[in-house]
Amino acid sequence: MKDKKCKICKGVFTAKNTLQVVCSLECALALSEMKKEKRARSDWHQRKKIMQEKLETPSDRKNKLQVIFNEFIRLRDRGQPCISCDRSMDGKKVHAGHFYSVGRFPELRYVEENCHAQCEWCNVHLHGNGALYRLNLEKRIGSKMLEDLDKKAGVSVHLMDHEIKELTEYYKYCVKEEKKKNG
Repeated sequence: MKDKKCKICKGVFTAKNTLQVVCSLECALALSEMKKEKRARSDWHQRKKIMQEKLETPSDRKNKLQVIFNEFIRLRDRGQPCISCDRSMDGKKVHAGHFYSVGRFPELRYVEENCHAQCEWCNVHLHGNGALYRLNLEKRIGSKMLEDLDKKAGVSVHLMDHEIKELTEYYKYCVKEEKKKNG
């Protein structure tokens, strides 16, 4: 048998079998106690997560979805110019700008065709820069998809709680994939 380093006291010992990781009974008891504490912490974190989910309001869940959706849009459109002014956004703050505003058209909040990377100036100071946004949007997604988007505007859609959760998980996955793709 090879000499091993004890997981608890870090002393070197000769193991009696391949599964032995501690040098003495005292260290074995200490290791057992550490594992018990680790399980208790893990259980607490799981209970805490469940309690937090129970306390979340629909508004909280929508806000969480909005954050992850916006992150996906910024990753998806990384390297592209601003949808409105067509200028490079290198070194600028990038927003996930909606063509149809979230305030007037909440049903299009999480529609990918309605949301693109936009510079802060166009999104905030020019209130979306709608005229140029529409021109460049048609170039980017095509006239057929723009017509479909126009038809969706004003059609009331209410997301159920389980749909919000599903969309959140979907966009978390999309963000993960975009990060893998772009490094």
